[in-house]
Amino acid sequence: MATHIPPLRNKLRNIKVLRGPFPETNFDDFPDTPQQAFIGWLDEAIQAGVKEAHSMTLSTVDEHGWADARVLILKELDERGWHFAARGDSPKAFQIKQNAHVALTFYWPEVGRSIRIRGKANQLPDEESQEDFSERPLGSRMSAVASKQSQKLESRDVLLQRVADVEAQMAQGSCSLPKLDWRLYAVEPFVVEFWQGSHDRLHQRVRFLPGSGGDGWVKELLWP
Repeated sequence: MATHIPPLRNKLRNIKVLRGPFPETNFDDFPDTPQQAFIGWLDEAIQAGVKEAHSMTLSTVDEHGWADARVLILKELDERGWHFAARGDSPKAFQIKQNAHVALTFYWPEVGRSIRIRGKANQLPDEESQEDFSERPLGSRMSAVASKQSQKLESRDVLLQRVADVEAQMAQGSCSLPKLDWRLYAVEPFVVEFWQGSHDRLHQRVRFLPGSGGDGWVKELLWP
């Protein structure tokens, strides 16, 4: 049975965007590496009061070639790349195993900035994955163990009972808890783009590309 959906064009057009004021940006003075540039922008986003500035969209491709995306939390940034965590039996882990080329997107509307990272997701050593899991808040660990992620859920009550069972087993130090395949990945960047929005739509963009022979990075400006 067809459902009538009222037109949204006018409502969408009336939503205010890129109102600013935004921070001054001069890409001529930008750092030499995308990692350094990211850290600088992240600090400014936090100081500007951007909520959950460490949240990012991870985009992957499934076995049918369909794009898939979800919001995750950035766990770390080092010479290996941008880190995120996932269950080993999750759809994203299966998709990465089949095709490790992924994309990360950060968007901070309060400062009119976006960062796009394209690269390869490399699984990190097990000891780092276990350390990451152990550092999660207790509630997050319990929900991770209790969840049958992305599988069909019969009802909310089933979930709550499952969490209660896991909580009780944890309190008793039970060895019967299911083994959780927790994985930490680092996205090794191939291309990184920084975007500074402007109310006049003359946005500023700079792209980092690997230098010849993999030596350092090359910066190039892009048209809006």
